[in-house]
Amino acid sequence: MRTGSRIFTKNRGTLPFSAIIFLLCALVLSGCSGAQTPAGGNVVRDPASPGNVTLVIGAYSVAKDALHEVLPAFKAHWKATTGQDVSFQESYEASGTQARSIIGGFDADVTLLALEGDMEKLVGAGLVSAEWNRGQDRGMVTRSIVVMGTRAGNPLGIKDFEDLAKPGVKVLYPNPKTSGGAQWDINAIYGAGLKKSERVSGAKDPAFAKRFLEDVHRNIESMDKSGRASMAAFEYGVGDVIVTYENELLARIAKGVQYDIVVPPSTILIENPAAVVERNADRHGVREAADAFVQYLYSKDAQKLFAKYGFRPVDEGLSKELQAQYPMPAELFTIDYLGGWDEVRKTLYSKRGIWYQVLAGE
Repeated sequence: MRTGSRIFTKNRGTLPFSAIIFLLCALVLSGCSGAQTPAGGNVVRDPASPGNVTLVIGAYSVAKDALHEVLPAFKAHWKATTGQDVSFQESYEASGTQARSIIGGFDADVTLLALEGDMEKLVGAGLVSAEWNRGQDRGMVTRSIVVMGTRAGNPLGIKDFEDLAKPGVKVLYPNPKTSGGAQWDINAIYGAGLKKSERVSGAKDPAFAKRFLEDVHRNIESMDKSGRASMAAFEYGVGDVIVTYENELLARIAKGVQYDIVVPPSTILIENPAAVVERNADRHGVREAADAFVQYLYSKDAQKLFAKYGFRPVDEGLSKELQAQYPMPAELFTIDYLGGWDEVRKTLYSKRGIWYQVLAGE
């Protein structure tokens, strides 16, 4: 099983120390609108431009393509509203990696993450207000569902999560230690197992659901660090089926890639949060713009851009307009069906949790 990917290049010679310093300085000074700031990197702001604002965005990898349209749209909105120019520095990582980077010192002013649990880590670190989810849509700015992607024509006839356990089916999902998307994927499979146990015995049976997850996991071909990395591996030709966000597949299909989307009869509703990293935004003097940006994510304009990239809108009016675009599974459950995130972290992802028992073959 492959659990990550690394790209190595051959050493083509050593640059003089002075050249290295010059290049590093040039990279740091090049931060501008649309520039990518590595997670954990320092933020360079222009003190000579007090009328302008730089916002640093730390987001999970799957949101990258949509944000590349949302950010310019907010830039135009902010200019029209305030007369100020706003520029962005951006970092995209697996959700868990991004949260750890911000806690470790990455100066993000705003963060978009895959999991409520990752946001709560920032709350625990004193970076995000405990009130972050008290407002509009409980702090969630996008929705999706967990689906399966197959090669064009669905050659293996995949219809349900249980088909992933068939002999010879090679399955991909990311690593839940680093990827919020992977936790949604595993929650969906485990929850589908619970739903099946209810149909069989009339009650939730965690042991049945664990066996259901074990049967699927035996066929895992690759676990990459993020949902985006997993999608890249699938696109490269690894595996027969990918368990992923619906929006990931819709975005790739919109670009002409030929996949089939299989919506399982039972799957989970994904909700993705955004919040101002208040301690950083206050320290950088950009709180007003950061608050306005997060609020803008709920606007119809921003929600339409997210929908363009396959996300299900949180705007109910827009959701009704686009309902034909998003087929509903027979049973769509939420994280509350699994007991909520605190319970899921304890039962599935703690050191002796169900997921780690499955991984260890226990």
